[in-house]
Amino acid sequence: MKHILQFVLLIILSLNCLSQPTPPENHTGAITGTVTTSDGKPAQDVSVHIKTKAALTDDKGQFTFSHLAPGTYELNISLVGHAPVHQQVTVEENKTTTLSLRLQVSEQQLDEVTVTTGHNKFNKKETDDVARMPLKNIENPQVYSVVTKEIMREQVITDYNSIFKNVPGAGVPLVYNQGRSSLLARGFTTANLIRNSISGFVYTNIDPANLERLEAIKGPSGTLFNSSMISFGGLFNRVTKKPLETSRTEISYTGASFDLNRLTFDVNRPLNDAKTVLFRVNGALHTENSFQDAGFTRNLLLAPSFVFKANDRLTFLLDIEASTFNATSPIRFTPAKSGKVTNIRDLGMDYKRSFTNNTLDYTTRQLNVFGQINYQLSSIWKSQTNYTRTFSTTEGYVSQLIGKSDSTLQQSVQKENFPYNGTEIQQNFIGDMHIAGLRNRIVIGLDYYNQKSDRTTPTINMPVINFRHPGAAYNNFNTSKVDSLAASAVYSIYKTNQNTYGAYVSDVLNITPQLNIMLSLRADRFEDKGTYYPASDSTAGAFTQNALSPKLGIVYEVVKDKISLFGNYMNGFSNTGGTDFNGVSFKPQQANQWETGIKLDVFNHRLSSTISYYNIDVSNVTRDDPDHAGYSIQDGTQLSKGIETEIIANPFAGFNLVAGYTYNDSKFTKANKTVQGLRPAAAGPANLLNIWASYHLMNGKAKGLGFGLGANYGSSSFQTNTTTQVFTIPSYTVLDATIFYDQPGYRLGIKVDNLTNEKYWSFRLAPQNPTRISASISLKL
Repeated sequence: MKHILQFVLLIILSLNCLSQPTPPENHTGAITGTVTTSDGKPAQDVSVHIKTKAALTDDKGQFTFSHLAPGTYELNISLVGHAPVHQQVTVEENKTTTLSLRLQVSEQQLDEVTVTTGHNKFNKKETDDVARMPLKNIENPQVYSVVTKEIMREQVITDYNSIFKNVPGAGVPLVYNQGRSSLLARGFTTANLIRNSISGFVYTNIDPANLERLEAIKGPSGTLFNSSMISFGGLFNRVTKKPLETSRTEISYTGASFDLNRLTFDVNRPLNDAKTVLFRVNGALHTENSFQDAGFTRNLLLAPSFVFKANDRLTFLLDIEASTFNATSPIRFTPAKSGKVTNIRDLGMDYKRSFTNNTLDYTTRQLNVFGQINYQLSSIWKSQTNYTRTFSTTEGYVSQLIGKSDSTLQQSVQKENFPYNGTEIQQNFIGDMHIAGLRNRIVIGLDYYNQKSDRTTPTINMPVINFRHPGAAYNNFNTSKVDSLAASAVYSIYKTNQNTYGAYVSDVLNITPQLNIMLSLRADRFEDKGTYYPASDSTAGAFTQNALSPKLGIVYEVVKDKISLFGNYMNGFSNTGGTDFNGVSFKPQQANQWETGIKLDVFNHRLSSTISYYNIDVSNVTRDDPDHAGYSIQDGTQLSKGIETEIIANPFAGFNLVAGYTYNDSKFTKANKTVQGLRPAAAGPANLLNIWASYHLMNGKAKGLGFGLGANYGSSSFQTNTTTQVFTIPSYTVLDATIFYDQPGYRLGIKVDNLTNEKYWSFRLAPQNPTRISASISLKL
């Protein structure tokens, strides 16, 4: 630890020295300038060139070249797909020449552009979503990661879950019966329920074709987000593609192992000459088979979006996703409690047997409607109204495998009809003002959320079979057998209805230009109207709860816009129903996190890094009442602490690197005797590592040719970890590689996933894909 602190201090002192102004040299001059977009916004991270020197514009669109010999220089800005900017500049001795440059691209278009100079294209962490206000990463006390569309394109991403290979600490995806998934965040299972910063609650698979970026926001963020949509470890926010002011079309096809065929399209059009009405539609047609003896996925996505700019102050956005998935259930295996084998690798199950049948499939449908109204009330205040309506349903067969011994299992299936409906309305007022000479960035919000479900499900259990030598019994798990048993099965039929009312405020106060404090508070009222059972015309489990969720953050920029030290206290909660033996209603579970660390954005944005240590204490956890059988008490606690690191680097033109390492130490500190002091099985591996490095040629005849190599490592973990049973999942190391050729009019790519054919499993003991080869072609029209 001493050496780490010395190293960090050395970096700070060195960069602080670099940031000090250098006395002007005799007989030299300078060029300084500001670059703006066609709509008058600062053009950030644009590369400006003169001779052998290059500079990136900052968040104000400004750049500087100093210590230049007197003479005439040609200044260049080159953007793929757009007209370059050239301007001759004369430098005089001991004088500074000031320029103003305007690009022929809008702010939205600029975000779509790949700059030809090979800058740090993976370093796009500036987002308004984390704090719900304009706040740069370097001045934000919260830790988050952003997976950009550039990484997704480079890695030939064809499924949503593969994106998480780039998120520090996410682990192997946990895929549920309906195709929905969750991953890890700081030792807590975290679902994918947030879209465009509010509810995107759909219990189905997610197609990545409409995804602009993925934001992994860390910690119990209950203050600014609906706590029923997140975990104590954080949340994953899917940000969708929005209409642009330029006409463009991209069509892509990918073919891969396991009979994968995927066609996607992205069409953007302004619908009038004034470019005040914009339209964009993304879509995907996807089909693939499992690497196992049975299993398939077929899906169709259509995602139109519209923008209407009523005037300079008022803008409307409508964003829709509609999809249908037809698939077989992902593998889900629960080992036998009486078994003596304690490791999935030693169990002897055939990696390529599914123990299911393609007739046992399901169909999911989802509709996700998102609307947003932005109105500039004044130079200080902006109003943002968000509305979302979600629908998802599962119809068909979802299955699981239940271990009965070290050599036998039972196939079980539910015949589901399970629709979900969700509605969220959110109103934010966002301000930026000076009070008593101090800058305040404020968001004040109100939020209403409703979720309903309606379930009709029988469960059918098949006869036990030997999974090592199943014989003819292997073929009995099919719709004919299941339907015949379903006639006598007991149906589970019920309805649920939940409401959440929230109000929140957050203020970022700049004490000095380099020191800011964030103060936030949320108040929630949760109403669970209970589970309604039509058979008995009765409702059970209804309850209401109130909760307060505070947040405090502090940031000191040691070197302005380059190095910051930060700390935060954050709170999240989870509503808990029921009562104890004495009839006292349970309180919400609470998670309290404190965290401290350092953020870097140095060397002209070529190096961005976050290093932090966090500690999350969970209280009000229910556990078995030792004095009253069948009841629970609410004095349980859990601790999750660890280290997170992320590095995004561009050490030289054309080479880009993203890497992350997380260490998580989780344990039940007060719980049932069977798990007291043990690591929760759902916490996943204690050590997780991700890295992706790529290089593309910047000049010559092979310009645009690139290569990429990545790795993911996870230490061993548990499927079950109690005093009576331990079942482990082995560690894994997965290597991926790609080669691509990117040109203004087309792109070719070849990707190999799992180069070494590693066998590894998810928390649900689902075998993951062996080596897969994908080839893609994209036409940019």
